[in-house]
Amino acid sequence: MAELIDRGVFLKDGIISETGTEGVSVKDAAAKTIARRILDAHNAYGADKSGLLGIRFDAMASHDITYVGIIQTARASGLREFPLPYVLTNCHNSLCAVGGTINEDDHVFGLSAAKRYGGIFVPPHIAVIHQYMREKMSGCGRMIIGSDSHTRYGALGTLGVGEGGPELVKQLLGRYWEIRTPEVVLVYLKGKPGHGTGPQDVALSIIKDVFKNGFVKNRILEFAGPGVHELSMDFRNGIDVMTTETACLSSVWTTDEKTREYFRIHGREKDFRELNPGDGAYYDRAVVVDLSKVESMIALPFHPSNAYTVHEFLENAEDILRLTEKAAEEQFGKLAEGCGLVNKYREGRFFADQGVIAGCSGGTYENIMRAAAILDGKNTGAGEYSLSVYPASQPVNAAITANGTAAKLMNAGAVIKTSFCGPCFGAGDVPANNGFSIRHTTRNFPNREGSRPQDGQLSWVALMDVASIAATSANGGVLTAANDVDFSDDIPEYVFDDRAYRARVYDGFKKSEPEISLRFGPNIADWPEIESLRENLLLEVASVIGDEVTTTDELIPSGETSSYRSNPIKLAGFALSRRDPEYVKTARKIKENGGKYVSGENSAFAEGIPGIGPANTSVGSVVAARCPGDGSAREQAASCQRVLGGAANIASQYATKRYRSNLINWGMMPFTVENGGSGAEDDLFGNGPDALAKGDRILVRGIAKTLSEGGNTAEAEVYRGGALIKQLQLGLGELSAEEREILLAGCLINFYSKNA
Repeated sequence: MAELIDRGVFLKDGIISETGTEGVSVKDAAAKTIARRILDAHNAYGADKSGLLGIRFDAMASHDITYVGIIQTARASGLREFPLPYVLTNCHNSLCAVGGTINEDDHVFGLSAAKRYGGIFVPPHIAVIHQYMREKMSGCGRMIIGSDSHTRYGALGTLGVGEGGPELVKQLLGRYWEIRTPEVVLVYLKGKPGHGTGPQDVALSIIKDVFKNGFVKNRILEFAGPGVHELSMDFRNGIDVMTTETACLSSVWTTDEKTREYFRIHGREKDFRELNPGDGAYYDRAVVVDLSKVESMIALPFHPSNAYTVHEFLENAEDILRLTEKAAEEQFGKLAEGCGLVNKYREGRFFADQGVIAGCSGGTYENIMRAAAILDGKNTGAGEYSLSVYPASQPVNAAITANGTAAKLMNAGAVIKTSFCGPCFGAGDVPANNGFSIRHTTRNFPNREGSRPQDGQLSWVALMDVASIAATSANGGVLTAANDVDFSDDIPEYVFDDRAYRARVYDGFKKSEPEISLRFGPNIADWPEIESLRENLLLEVASVIGDEVTTTDELIPSGETSSYRSNPIKLAGFALSRRDPEYVKTARKIKENGGKYVSGENSAFAEGIPGIGPANTSVGSVVAARCPGDGSAREQAASCQRVLGGAANIASQYATKRYRSNLINWGMMPFTVENGGSGAEDDLFGNGPDALAKGDRILVRGIAKTLSEGGNTAEAEVYRGGALIKQLQLGLGELSAEEREILLAGCLINFYSKNA
């Protein structure tokens, strides 16, 4: 649907042009983008480091899956006070159901930390993380970092960055987020959405066209064009939060009077300023989207990019469903008898079992109002199909309650729930085995909804816009495109009432109370000690994953495991459990053997290899995966490997910058191999004779010297059964001076302790 322009373009007089302003260099024209102007304003390094930026953010945000580990790491590294506004929300482990008291123990810890260090604490059920940040912390020209991948506030003129916890620790300790100056991609919107087309439809149509080819990977998206002004702010926010699924680095939009009105409604008009690219601004690429041509969409399992128009899907349902079943069998083995999707398509109609409208993408005011407009006077029926609606914040909930919308939805059979992110990652509304759920949430990765294939469970999630979910709900679960349904597009003006925030949110910024003690529950544990890197590195392969992309959900599952993220040892027991159930056992054995690989009972391996011994050689496990790290920013995808003795990943490429950053911050080598990609003659991740296998040992000589001297490649020897079978050249990619020091120290905590 989108037109992709794979070359540099200029934006002149509001129109895409092949030529820039006469006499202005491309370099100077690139500096005219909104993104570059915001980055430059936050760059503490100036022009001194040849394109390396050192960013200090205006605010930070974490939820209750991540903030305990972040604060524990910062505390171990010398934290005394939060130097910038740090919002701790409690929207992921809100249910307090798994593990007894441990979820609420984390919340108590979070409040005590907010009081001690001067933070902002949002209690459970009050707001989901990104809605609160939109309503209270965003501002035109600001930058916000969050320990959640969907940290996106670009529609409000704010560059939001989702990163792993250690990057937030750096901000708490007065250091910088380091990044090379990123490319900027123009997303040029024109036209106006048709009746029934919503923000999720636009987002899925973009993701479909740019994800698989990496068109915007690790780049910043800048939205401009006449189509922007045709969209309400909730519509823009709904598209913007989904940009994470394109694999871009961040996003930002032009701002206008509608943006000003958003800030006015929320009592913060002073935080508005008009943002536009300078005339003749240069962009490295462009994506052109005609909003009038976007139809109702559905993204089938197992990725938001696996998208079709609803009409296209229904016209080809049996073929598309068989492809989906095949993809499931490739990952999880043969489906159980009667467990599949084709049987849900009957007499030209497809039947869903569940609808969910939730979170930072689905639970906004306008989305819920559109759902009510479609369902008013109708009902979801008394069959298997059910519908849950989660408003994104208490102010949104108060507004739909005050204007009667909540009653309309409840009378139609929908269940109104509290502000909670759980359905997005498997901690709420888990479908039945073989259930098909349609959701206006952010992701539909394998088993992210909470099913456990290792226990014989498999369910399915498709992403849709709230309007099509409501249309389907009004039809008793029969899949229906909102484009085909008659309903009113008129939405009553939103009245923002923040009394719920004033009543319950603790705002302690600049009011730290160091005399207050942190309150630790029995599940909250410190990080185990991690050794620094020795001269050489000996790796044993603990897992090989040949999938085109491996998500962070597969590296460390979400759902019930989130309750244990305050306990590194317990959480590590879940690592790769849904992708390679033997990994934990294998990694632990490698860790237990440790130095025995170079001395003692296994010393035969070192015989004939001069210079290798326990004093100069670090030993660890390694995960070899073709493209790991898509999805969540969760640092635990890396730290769990480290806790189990992991010392490196080997990949063709990394799916996201944030996962690679997590590896580095936990002292794990982010190795890449040029000849290990899909289809390569020497495919390390496939099933051929050249593939790596569990138990292979990889010796990287002089890795400490390589890091300290600024090298980016390392020679490696691969042994199998004691015999040298091949040699590899491993790449390290670009590493800053500080990242090299972190790897040498063994992890970020060690680095800070060394430099305290």
